[in-house]
Amino acid sequence: MATGHWLTRGSLVTLILIVIGCSAIGHQLWNQRYGAPTPREPLRNASEDDRFQEHIKPLLEHRCTVCHGCYDAPCQLKMEAREGLFRGAHEDKVYDGTRLIGAKLTRLFEDADSTAQWREKGFFPVINERADSAEANLRGSVLARMLQLKQQHPLPTQAVLPDSFDFSLNRDWHCPKAETFDSYAADYPLWGMPYGLPGLSEREHNRLIHWLEDGAPAGAPKAIGPELQQTVQQWEQFFNADSLKARLTNRYLYEHLFLANLHFEPNPKVFFKLVRSSTPPGEPIERISTRRPFDDPGVDRVYYRLWRDPSSIVVKNHLPYALTPERMARWQEWFLNADYAVTELPGYQPEQAANPFATFVDLPVKARYQFLLDEAEFTIMNFIKGPVCRGQVALNVIQDHFWVSFVDPAFTADKWDGEFLANNSDHLQLPAGVGNTLLPMTNWRRYSQLQKDYLAAKATHLSNKFGEHEPLTMDMIWNGEGQNTNAALTIFRHTDSASVHRGFIGPEPKTSWVIDYPLLERIHYLLVAGFDVYGNTSHQLLSRLYMDFLRMEGEMNFINFLPESVQEPTIAHWYRDAEEDLKEYLDVYQNNLQVETALEYPSGQDHQRRLYQLLTRRLEPVLSGEHQLDELALNERTREGLQTLHSLEGEALRVLPPTTVIYVPDSALFTLIHHNAYSNLSSLFMEQERRLPQEDTLSVAAGIIGSYPNSFMMMDERDIPAFVNQVRAMSEERDYRKLKDRYGVRRSDPNFWEISDDIHALYRERAGVRAGLLDYNRLENR
Repeated sequence: MATGHWLTRGSLVTLILIVIGCSAIGHQLWNQRYGAPTPREPLRNASEDDRFQEHIKPLLEHRCTVCHGCYDAPCQLKMEAREGLFRGAHEDKVYDGTRLIGAKLTRLFEDADSTAQWREKGFFPVINERADSAEANLRGSVLARMLQLKQQHPLPTQAVLPDSFDFSLNRDWHCPKAETFDSYAADYPLWGMPYGLPGLSEREHNRLIHWLEDGAPAGAPKAIGPELQQTVQQWEQFFNADSLKARLTNRYLYEHLFLANLHFEPNPKVFFKLVRSSTPPGEPIERISTRRPFDDPGVDRVYYRLWRDPSSIVVKNHLPYALTPERMARWQEWFLNADYAVTELPGYQPEQAANPFATFVDLPVKARYQFLLDEAEFTIMNFIKGPVCRGQVALNVIQDHFWVSFVDPAFTADKWDGEFLANNSDHLQLPAGVGNTLLPMTNWRRYSQLQKDYLAAKATHLSNKFGEHEPLTMDMIWNGEGQNTNAALTIFRHTDSASVHRGFIGPEPKTSWVIDYPLLERIHYLLVAGFDVYGNTSHQLLSRLYMDFLRMEGEMNFINFLPESVQEPTIAHWYRDAEEDLKEYLDVYQNNLQVETALEYPSGQDHQRRLYQLLTRRLEPVLSGEHQLDELALNERTREGLQTLHSLEGEALRVLPPTTVIYVPDSALFTLIHHNAYSNLSSLFMEQERRLPQEDTLSVAAGIIGSYPNSFMMMDERDIPAFVNQVRAMSEERDYRKLKDRYGVRRSDPNFWEISDDIHALYRERAGVRAGLLDYNRLENR
């Protein structure tokens, strides 16, 4: 600071030294009174006391984990597992859009093996690690102090909480330690936990406080039974067969399943992760943790093991995947019994390992595509909610609402396609190959040229393949063999998060994707296997820019089914006011592709609507009804009233948040999803300048859509017609406030937690294995 300012450089240094000195004195006084801290290790401190698993963990889940899960948990305090409690909190944010160098990895269960190692990485305790006495266990526990602070200073009684509460996603973190908690409490008396929500009931509060006073004993989950253990052994034997064909297959399976919550039962209580280990089945797992799943494991032989994940299930990163005898038989048929040979296993050099078309060139293309389609919802879900808990910049590459269908394997995964992909593998390089580059734009120009070369080659390939043989028909759309409901999906973007669901949900969207094998594979290796949430700004920027190419490719695959005369006007409408260089990619594809559609388009009918009708007819046998309004336990007239909300559009909808979950007690759950409209998605920045609120639309879906509800409302079935009329009549913010006054369950509602528990119970009953804990970090304060 300049000389003459009230705080000179010298006085600033003095102030810093005083703060450091006071902190040191504070620690010394705490050491004298309660003893020096000793990191608590989960294994060493394991307790036979079942209280934690049976009573404490469920309470923590429904009052704490709903805000403290995934990478964006405040202060990195992840409370979905007891190991997260032992690890504690950290002041640094995982999501940081400004860092020039990739952050150090802090993945729970992976990047440290002990609490002591987490302390070396800057994590500090939230449960007492000093002398084991009732006083020390409470005074030395940030968790206990936060709970007590809320009891001493309850929420204000007003409906909308004051501005002193900051609910913005990028708010500054305040992460007090036990030694500095008094200062935090004096500065922010209303910021006890749960933050910005009602305090716990007296019974719940006393239960947690007594547990913390006793030293927070945290017993481990009960061991799995012999039958489940036998199933695990059978699958580990499959994942670790010795032939080169099996080893290459299992590497491919691992790189696509590493985020999955694997289970063996329809209603599982135990989930597993497929992990790499240096030890074979039958020995304790020695986990190999690398930044990305295709990074060099550093051992001669990798073993793929099933590690039991003790974490609570939170929806925002829950990717359920069933391992069944039927699935094992399909994999055996597709990958191991197929007629091909593997003579040498690929290495882990970054440029090759990040490119699946080079790494797995020996595996049959059709087998790879069938594997991805078999659970297409899971495949897409990986990039929708896998490695990224939030990220507005990462997600502004997709529309708020669009439908997805797939090219049938018979038309996109034959021997000819395999040869084409092998010959063009250099054109299909992905940004993960350069890691945390400091030159995003230089690399972007290189990848953009590679993409243009690939599009030209693909257009020529498809023209040769289809142009001389047959025009495009609905037979080229995968129909799930008439039974697989993964064939039709709906993707919703909710500002900075997204969700994917089976079926075509909501009104006809502005855009749609048709995905083929190379596109689906590249999406996975760009945004899942190759995406580093701890990466620097350049890595994340380059990944976002590359995804533009893939989105356009999926959209162009859909447009190809339209008559040639309307293709260019459709593209122009989707990309209004887009940058000039965007047309390069669209023109390269269009100018080289010489195929025609055989679909009939009656004159005078909206062509895109006609195509949606043909798609729906093609996929009707497998269209999931899970989120259709017919599934709601409501009378027909009420459902018809809700259906009319699909016709709403325009600027009045902008007052609605992205998602509103509506609870009809003991009867139904449904969600209003507000879709923001944009002139185009071709720019990374200035999103608000591209907003077209006059084109906003609304979907209504049965069940819960998304992981982060922005608003809760509650009403009886008899109230729904009046609710629908009130929504239809909204025009400004005060109308929405009146809606909330009548039906809303605000943050300040004294019955919030009771209603939250009821919603979770009904959600689990209706959604089954897909259900989990919702996240309340996006709840509005209106």
